[in-house]
Amino acid sequence: MVSAVWNDTTIAASDETIVVEGNHYFPPSAVNQDLLEASAHTSVCPIKGTARYFHIRVGTALNADAAWSYPDPNPVAEAIRDYIAFWKGVEVG
Repeated sequence: MVSAVWNDTTIAASDETIVVEGNHYFPPSAVNQDLLEASAHTSVCPIKGTARYFHIRVGTALNADAAWSYPDPNPVAEAIRDYIAFWKGVEVG
């Protein structure tokens, strides 16, 4: 089981992550969506497409743009459509 933990809180846990470029992408059903807030931030990967970002909020603590997904990936990255990955101090393992 792979989990994503920040601020002593498990944000996601799954046996079905997909690893791309060293990042575990979690299926949306494995992520506690109540801890995510949509961000206006985006970035573009020439291979995967445009990523949208989420802030993680645990209580009053906020980790800005610490999660991302590809809602409309390039065809080569279709397997991670809407899957969510983490960074910025989120412990994944």
